[in-house]
Amino acid sequence: MKVMIIKAFGGADVFEAAEIATPEPGANELLVRIKATSVNPVDYQTRRGDYQDLMTLPAVLGSDVSGVVEKIGSAVAEFAAGDEVYYMPELLQGSGSYAQYHVADKSIVARKPANLSHVEAASMPLVGVTVWDCLMIRGQLQAGESVLIHAGAGGIGSFAIQLAKAMGAYVFTTCSARNIDLPKSLGADRVIDYHKEDYAQVIHQETAGAGVDLVLDTIGGDTIERSFTILRPSGRLISIVDISQPQNLLAAWDKNVTLHLVFATPYGAKLDRLRELIERGQIRPVIDSVLPLTEVAKAHKKLEQGGVRGKIVLEN
Repeated sequence: MKVMIIKAFGGADVFEAAEIATPEPGANELLVRIKATSVNPVDYQTRRGDYQDLMTLPAVLGSDVSGVVEKIGSAVAEFAAGDEVYYMPELLQGSGSYAQYHVADKSIVARKPANLSHVEAASMPLVGVTVWDCLMIRGQLQAGESVLIHAGAGGIGSFAIQLAKAMGAYVFTTCSARNIDLPKSLGADRVIDYHKEDYAQVIHQETAGAGVDLVLDTIGGDTIERSFTILRPSGRLISIVDISQPQNLLAAWDKNVTLHLVFATPYGAKLDRLRELIERGQIRPVIDSVLPLTEVAKAHKKLEQGGVRGKIVLEN
């Protein structure tokens, strides 16, 4: 099968087109013909060597799949050849989705939303699973609560706004002036232009000093430290970012707040729940651009430069 492979860590130009053997599914696995995948920050972080202690080269990256079941293992009864599916592969395994085919355990696979094309569906698994873990499992977000979602025009942020609104929350979000229309179109209640407004001041003013129930940090830096100042007592702060910068936690200690550091794990049942919301029209794909898989290097460069609205999808 054709793949885009890396044999060394480095810049986006380390990708090479190659041919490797098509894998065979084990008893509990499916062989899926990939119709589309997408690019996520974890992909370029892995490629440049951020997790090289956890990776063996050569490796095929990629952490989203939308495709068609080609073959099933002997113990698989839930799926059949020809089924359209979507899922998030296991991260940091070196056998990702920048390929023609992928083998996955049946437990991480879900049926593709019927109202989405493969290109649209490929934009959703990793961000969907991540946001579900952040808001629903760790954050325990409830109707009537308030949430601040940082970087609302990005892949995670744009999905999180929609899930939070579907759950009945009031949503604050941040973005640049050129992207303000996108979070508004997704239902955000208050969009903060971080170039012109200080999000902490806005939230203090608009909540009469009470703060928000939950913060989703997607950007890092001093966000954790600053976000504690705008959380209500017993609030929840969820971060999906590596924390290399020391944080001052003094603003948190007397509020009984909780901090969750989330690294998403694939599980098909989460995508089944999200499929229901997608098919009801409560969550829609947000796609910046679509490129052929062979232009994965271009896609990585674009995502690393920043300013992407939603997801970059790679089509087979």
